[in-house]
Amino acid sequence: MATESKKLGLLALASIVVSAMIGGGVYNLPQNMAQSAGSGAIVIAWIITGIGMWFVANTFRILAVARPDATTGIYTYGELGFGKFVGFQMAWGYWLCNCFANIGYAILLMDSLNYFFPPYFKGGNNFLSIIGGSIVLWIIYFTVMAGVKSAAKLNIIGTIGKLVPLILFIFITLFAIKLSMLFTNIWGTETIVKLSDKPLGSLMTQIKSTMLVTLWVFIGIEGAVVISDRARDQAEVGKATLLGFLGCLVMYILLSLLPFGNFSQGELSVMAAPSTAAVLGGIVGKWGDWLMNAGVIISILSSWLVWTIMLAELPFAAAKAGTFPKAFAAENDKGSASFSLMVSTLIMQVIMILVYFSNNAWNLMLSITGVMVLPCYIVCTMYLWKIAAKNDNYPTDSFASLKTALITGILGTVYGAWLVYAAGLNYMLVAAIVYALGIPVFMKARKESDPGNPEFTKSERIFSIILAILGLIGLVYLFMNYKVLMAA
Repeated sequence: MATESKKLGLLALASIVVSAMIGGGVYNLPQNMAQSAGSGAIVIAWIITGIGMWFVANTFRILAVARPDATTGIYTYGELGFGKFVGFQMAWGYWLCNCFANIGYAILLMDSLNYFFPPYFKGGNNFLSIIGGSIVLWIIYFTVMAGVKSAAKLNIIGTIGKLVPLILFIFITLFAIKLSMLFTNIWGTETIVKLSDKPLGSLMTQIKSTMLVTLWVFIGIEGAVVISDRARDQAEVGKATLLGFLGCLVMYILLSLLPFGNFSQGELSVMAAPSTAAVLGGIVGKWGDWLMNAGVIISILSSWLVWTIMLAELPFAAAKAGTFPKAFAAENDKGSASFSLMVSTLIMQVIMILVYFSNNAWNLMLSITGVMVLPCYIVCTMYLWKIAAKNDNYPTDSFASLKTALITGILGTVYGAWLVYAAGLNYMLVAAIVYALGIPVFMKARKESDPGNPEFTKSERIFSIILAILGLIGLVYLFMNYKVLMAA
């Protein structure tokens, strides 16, 4: 356990939330959002996402106050609300979700380096990219092993470094806006040959096409909650979450919409990553291109560092509670979760090698990460719903009333269900495989921590059987559609 001198304050917690959310993918928001949607659909998508993610963010904020003892929130909320097996699955899924997210950063990092060293790292997943990404992976491993407090301080510097280029981008594109261009084909229904615009389908189709992107950029909103075990004051966890959410939401909307003031949807949709570089370069020239590519590299390294801290924390905390195998509870003299971090890094190394065989590795990592985090968010909102509905020791001095907590939990769950629908069946089945693979790990942990009792309760056994069946179905689907998914 971290000593008081090694605890994290509000600034460190807020920078972790921001850095976890603002990764290299944010620098490609103009292209990602315009790929299948017009500016009108994008505005509606951000309204839906902003409202929905507000309920998710507020869920974490309320639970941080209502259950201050439930450190490393996502895992603990699942266990307190729905039993050890659900708690384990939340820790397992979130942990592996983070592993995939970090490899997404590796791909973007190497693709950004290709701007400075063409054509050696083209695509971010060629042979040299795999080697370069692996080297960075292990450098970050040793950085976190040196201590979470030191890594968090380094992240504050990285957070400032990643925000400066984005703020400059927003100001420059804001003052360069051409209103006639901004309001051209806003609903994506017209064919304008000279602008490369084509009809994009119904409004609902366009909105759905953006959902995994909008979800991806908010993954990490729970950053302060995940490492709340190391927070100086539990009340600061909720404040850090709210600050991070509001600041990032405003930035995301501006990054997505302002480029439409200079480029059409068709032009934005085919821009190479990072598309912010192409946009700024088109407005101010070469230095804008250079600035945004440099910003991507700083942003990725900072976020990669934060996610590495986060992904080591959940198995570590779960192992101390007996829900993960005991080996994961190992801690070095610097207070880092040494065994959990080592296993996490090895898993990421394997994933990094596998992305060599994907045609569009970045989109694949984005999709897998997005769907794997959804059950975690839904379980947390359902837990708030549960304790508010039953008034289960809900604190009378909380900033949120019992009614507010109940509404937040219900609408957060509804939003999570909408995202499952928007994500589609294919990636949900792939996620089921990953969750099902955790069943033997849970059984081992239960035998170690409570050998005299069955590994599962009756309801948990039924749930595990259903999950195993879904995993098998997902495996068959993956085998039959491997080439389609790899090219997605």
